[in-house]
Amino acid sequence: MKKNMMVFWICLLLGILSVIYAVMVHATGSGTAFFLIWIGIGIVVFLFGISVYMEVWKKVPHPIKIFAGMIVCIGLLVFCIVEGCVISQMHADGRGGLDYIIVLGAQVRKDGPSPVLKYRLDKAVEYLNENPDTVCIVSGGQGSNEPWSEAEGMARYLQEKGIDTARILTEDQSQTTGQNITNSKKLMKEGASVGIVTNNFHVFRALQIAKKYGLSDVCGIAADSTPKYLPNNMLREFFAEMKWLL
Repeated sequence: MKKNMMVFWICLLLGILSVIYAVMVHATGSGTAFFLIWIGIGIVVFLFGISVYMEVWKKVPHPIKIFAGMIVCIGLLVFCIVEGCVISQMHADGRGGLDYIIVLGAQVRKDGPSPVLKYRLDKAVEYLNENPDTVCIVSGGQGSNEPWSEAEGMARYLQEKGIDTARILTEDQSQTTGQNITNSKKLMKEGASVGIVTNNFHVFRALQIAKKYGLSDVCGIAADSTPKYLPNNMLREFFAEMKWLL
Protein backbone atom coordinates (compact mmCIF):
# COMPACT_ATOMS: atom_id res chain seq x y z
CA MET A 1 0.00 0.00 0.00
CA LYS A 2 2.89 2.39 0.76
CA LYS A 3 4.28 1.75 -2.71
CA ASN A 4 0.88 2.49 -4.26
CA MET A 5 0.62 5.68 -2.24
CA MET A 6 4.06 6.78 -3.45
CA VAL A 7 3.04 6.18 -7.09
CA PHE A 8 -0.15 8.17 -6.51
CA TRP A 9 1.70 11.19 -5.15
CA ILE A 10 4.26 11.07 -7.95
CA CYS A 11 1.48 10.93 -10.54
CA LEU A 12 -0.36 13.76 -8.82
CA LEU A 13 2.77 15.92 -8.89
CA LEU A 14 3.45 15.12 -12.56
CA GLY A 15 -0.18 15.84 -13.41
CA ILE A 16 -0.04 19.24 -11.71
CA LEU A 17 3.25 20.10 -13.43
CA SER A 18 1.76 19.12 -16.79
CA VAL A 19 -1.21 21.45 -16.26
CA ILE A 20 1.10 24.29 -15.17
CA TYR A 21 3.17 23.75 -18.31
CA ALA A 22 -0.03 23.92 -20.40
CA VAL A 23 -0.76 27.33 -18.88
CA MET A 24 2.78 28.49 -19.69
CA VAL A 25 2.46 27.37 -23.31
CA HIS A 26 -0.96 29.00 -23.65
CA ALA A 27 0.47 32.26 -22.27
CA THR A 28 2.79 32.56 -25.28
CA GLY A 29 -0.24 33.52 -27.37
CA SER A 30 0.68 31.19 -30.22
CA GLY A 31 -2.94 31.03 -31.33
CA THR A 32 -3.11 27.22 -31.33
CA ALA A 33 -4.92 24.85 -28.99
CA PHE A 34 -2.03 22.38 -28.72
CA PHE A 35 -1.48 23.37 -25.08
CA LEU A 36 -4.60 21.32 -24.29
CA ILE A 37 -2.67 18.11 -24.87
CA TRP A 38 -0.61 18.85 -21.76
CA ILE A 39 -3.80 19.14 -19.75
CA GLY A 40 -4.88 15.81 -21.22
CA ILE A 41 -1.54 14.24 -20.27
CA GLY A 42 -1.92 15.59 -16.74
CA ILE A 43 -5.39 14.09 -16.41
CA VAL A 44 -4.26 10.70 -17.74
CA VAL A 45 -1.28 10.59 -15.38
CA PHE A 46 -3.48 11.55 -12.44
CA LEU A 47 -6.07 8.89 -13.30
CA PHE A 48 -3.30 6.32 -13.61
CA GLY A 49 -2.10 7.23 -10.13
CA ILE A 50 -5.62 6.78 -8.75
CA SER A 51 -5.97 3.40 -10.48
CA VAL A 52 -2.69 2.21 -8.94
CA TYR A 53 -3.67 3.45 -5.50
CA MET A 54 -7.06 1.74 -5.70
CA GLU A 55 -5.43 -1.40 -7.17
CA VAL A 56 -7.71 -1.31 -10.20
CA TRP A 57 -4.91 -2.66 -12.40
CA LYS A 58 -4.82 -5.93 -10.44
CA LYS A 59 -8.43 -6.60 -11.44
CA VAL A 60 -7.73 -6.26 -15.19
CA PRO A 61 -7.65 -9.63 -17.06
CA HIS A 62 -4.15 -10.79 -17.96
CA PRO A 63 -4.66 -10.80 -21.78
CA ILE A 64 -5.77 -7.16 -21.65
CA LYS A 65 -2.68 -6.30 -19.60
CA ILE A 66 -0.46 -7.91 -22.23
CA PHE A 67 -2.25 -6.14 -25.08
CA ALA A 68 -2.08 -2.78 -23.32
CA GLY A 69 1.61 -3.31 -22.59
CA MET A 70 2.32 -4.09 -26.25
CA ILE A 71 0.49 -0.96 -27.39
CA VAL A 72 2.45 1.19 -24.95
CA CYS A 73 5.79 -0.34 -25.99
CA ILE A 74 5.06 0.11 -29.71
CA GLY A 75 3.95 3.68 -29.10
CA LEU A 76 7.13 4.48 -27.16
CA LEU A 77 9.28 2.88 -29.86
CA VAL A 78 7.65 4.92 -32.62
CA PHE A 79 7.94 8.07 -30.51
CA CYS A 80 11.66 7.50 -29.90
CA ILE A 81 12.35 6.83 -33.59
CA VAL A 82 10.54 9.98 -34.73
CA GLU A 83 12.13 12.15 -32.06
CA GLY A 84 15.53 10.70 -32.96
CA CYS A 85 15.00 11.79 -36.56
CA VAL A 86 13.96 15.26 -35.40
CA ILE A 87 17.05 15.53 -33.18
CA SER A 88 19.31 14.43 -36.06
CA GLN A 89 18.62 17.71 -37.88
CA MET A 90 18.54 20.06 -34.92
CA HIS A 91 22.12 21.26 -35.53
CA ALA A 92 21.95 21.52 -39.32
CA ASP A 93 23.99 24.51 -40.50
CA GLY A 94 23.49 24.22 -44.25
CA ARG A 95 26.42 25.13 -46.47
CA GLY A 96 27.91 28.34 -47.77
CA GLY A 97 27.19 29.96 -51.11
CA LEU A 98 23.55 28.96 -51.52
CA ASP A 99 21.56 30.73 -54.21
CA TYR A 100 18.59 31.26 -51.91
CA ILE A 101 17.48 30.79 -48.35
CA ILE A 102 13.80 30.53 -47.47
CA VAL A 103 12.79 31.77 -44.04
CA LEU A 104 9.59 29.97 -43.04
CA GLY A 105 7.00 32.24 -41.47
CA ALA A 106 5.68 32.20 -37.93
CA GLN A 107 3.53 34.57 -35.90
CA VAL A 108 4.13 38.31 -36.20
CA ARG A 109 2.81 40.91 -33.77
CA LYS A 110 2.46 44.69 -33.80
CA ASP A 111 5.65 45.00 -31.78
CA GLY A 112 7.62 42.71 -34.11
CA PRO A 113 8.23 39.00 -34.76
CA SER A 114 7.32 36.41 -32.15
CA PRO A 115 10.27 34.82 -30.30
CA VAL A 116 10.07 31.72 -32.53
CA LEU A 117 10.25 33.84 -35.68
CA LYS A 118 12.96 36.11 -34.29
CA TYR A 119 15.24 33.10 -33.87
CA ARG A 120 14.72 32.26 -37.56
CA LEU A 121 15.31 35.80 -38.73
CA ASP A 122 18.46 36.25 -36.65
CA LYS A 123 19.83 33.03 -38.14
CA ALA A 124 18.97 34.33 -41.61
CA VAL A 125 20.78 37.61 -40.91
CA GLU A 126 23.83 35.68 -39.76
CA TYR A 127 23.84 33.57 -42.92
CA LEU A 128 23.21 36.51 -45.27
CA ASN A 129 26.06 38.51 -43.76
CA GLU A 130 28.40 35.57 -44.28
CA ASN A 131 27.13 34.91 -47.83
CA PRO A 132 26.64 38.27 -49.60
CA ASP A 133 25.44 36.74 -52.90
CA THR A 134 22.58 34.76 -51.36
CA VAL A 135 19.02 35.99 -51.87
CA CYS A 136 16.50 35.64 -49.04
CA ILE A 137 12.87 34.67 -49.56
CA VAL A 138 10.62 35.45 -46.60
CA SER A 139 7.50 33.31 -46.81
CA GLY A 140 4.27 33.57 -44.85
CA GLY A 141 0.74 34.90 -45.24
CA GLN A 142 -1.41 36.79 -42.75
CA GLY A 143 -3.17 34.86 -40.01
CA SER A 144 -6.37 35.94 -38.31
CA ASN A 145 -4.41 37.05 -35.23
CA GLU A 146 -1.72 38.96 -37.13
CA PRO A 147 -1.64 42.69 -38.02
CA TRP A 148 -0.02 42.08 -41.42
CA SER A 149 1.49 39.24 -43.39
CA GLU A 150 4.37 37.32 -41.87
CA ALA A 151 6.43 38.01 -45.01
CA GLU A 152 5.99 41.77 -44.58
CA GLY A 153 6.94 41.61 -40.91
CA MET A 154 10.00 39.50 -41.70
CA ALA A 155 11.14 41.80 -44.51
CA ARG A 156 10.92 44.82 -42.19
CA TYR A 157 12.99 43.05 -39.54
CA LEU A 158 15.70 42.05 -42.02
CA GLN A 159 15.89 45.60 -43.37
CA GLU A 160 16.23 46.96 -39.84
CA LYS A 161 19.14 44.54 -39.36
CA GLY A 162 20.91 45.99 -42.39
CA ILE A 163 20.00 43.50 -45.11
CA ASP A 164 19.70 45.20 -48.51
CA THR A 165 16.10 45.33 -49.76
CA ALA A 166 17.30 44.07 -53.15
CA ARG A 167 18.26 40.75 -51.52
CA ILE A 168 14.81 40.18 -50.00
CA LEU A 169 11.94 38.57 -51.91
CA THR A 170 8.53 38.40 -50.21
CA GLU A 171 5.97 35.62 -50.57
CA ASP A 172 2.87 36.60 -48.60
CA GLN A 173 0.19 34.04 -49.52
CA SER A 174 1.27 30.86 -47.73
CA GLN A 175 -0.53 29.36 -44.76
CA THR A 176 1.32 26.01 -44.49
CA THR A 177 4.89 24.78 -44.87
CA GLY A 178 3.92 23.07 -48.13
CA GLN A 179 2.65 26.36 -49.49
CA ASN A 180 5.79 28.12 -48.24
CA ILE A 181 7.83 25.81 -50.45
CA THR A 182 5.65 25.75 -53.56
CA ASN A 183 5.04 29.51 -53.61
CA SER A 184 8.68 30.35 -52.87
CA LYS A 185 9.81 27.99 -55.62
CA LYS A 186 8.06 30.24 -58.16
CA LEU A 187 10.39 33.09 -57.19
CA MET A 188 13.58 31.08 -57.75
CA LYS A 189 15.55 30.22 -60.83
CA GLU A 190 15.45 26.61 -62.00
CA GLY A 191 17.84 24.23 -60.28
CA ALA A 192 18.86 26.70 -57.59
CA SER A 193 20.48 25.63 -54.35
CA VAL A 194 18.29 26.42 -51.35
CA GLY A 195 18.54 26.52 -47.58
CA ILE A 196 15.46 26.23 -45.41
CA VAL A 197 15.72 28.41 -42.31
CA THR A 198 13.49 27.31 -39.48
CA ASN A 199 13.73 26.42 -35.79
CA ASN A 200 15.80 23.39 -34.87
CA PHE A 201 12.82 21.20 -33.94
CA HIS A 202 11.18 21.85 -37.34
CA VAL A 203 14.10 21.25 -39.72
CA PHE A 204 13.61 17.50 -40.22
CA ARG A 205 9.98 17.79 -41.35
CA ALA A 206 10.59 20.98 -43.32
CA LEU A 207 13.22 19.19 -45.41
CA GLN A 208 10.85 16.30 -46.08
CA ILE A 209 8.23 18.75 -47.33
CA ALA A 210 10.76 20.70 -49.41
CA LYS A 211 11.94 17.56 -51.19
CA LYS A 212 8.39 16.38 -51.81
CA TYR A 213 7.52 19.67 -53.49
CA GLY A 214 10.45 19.66 -55.87
CA LEU A 215 13.49 21.20 -54.17
CA SER A 216 16.27 18.73 -54.91
CA ASP A 217 19.35 20.80 -53.99
CA VAL A 218 18.16 21.71 -50.51
CA CYS A 219 19.59 21.75 -47.00
CA GLY A 220 18.43 22.77 -43.56
CA ILE A 221 19.65 25.75 -41.56
CA ALA A 222 18.61 25.32 -37.93
CA ALA A 223 17.78 28.35 -35.82
CA ASP A 224 17.57 28.17 -32.05
CA SER A 225 14.35 27.88 -30.05
CA THR A 226 13.26 28.80 -26.54
CA PRO A 227 14.48 25.95 -24.28
CA LYS A 228 11.53 25.99 -21.87
CA TYR A 229 9.06 25.46 -24.73
CA LEU A 230 11.16 22.82 -26.49
CA PRO A 231 9.25 19.89 -24.90
CA ASN A 232 6.00 21.31 -26.29
CA ASN A 233 7.52 21.86 -29.73
CA MET A 234 9.10 18.41 -29.84
CA LEU A 235 5.82 16.74 -28.88
CA ARG A 236 3.96 18.79 -31.44
CA GLU A 237 6.49 17.77 -34.10
CA PHE A 238 5.88 14.13 -33.27
CA PHE A 239 2.18 14.43 -34.03
CA ALA A 240 2.85 16.58 -37.08
CA GLU A 241 5.30 14.01 -38.42
CA MET A 242 2.85 11.16 -37.87
CA LYS A 243 0.18 13.14 -39.69
CA TRP A 244 2.64 13.78 -42.53
CA LEU A 245 3.54 10.08 -42.82
CA LEU A 246 -0.02 8.81 -42.57
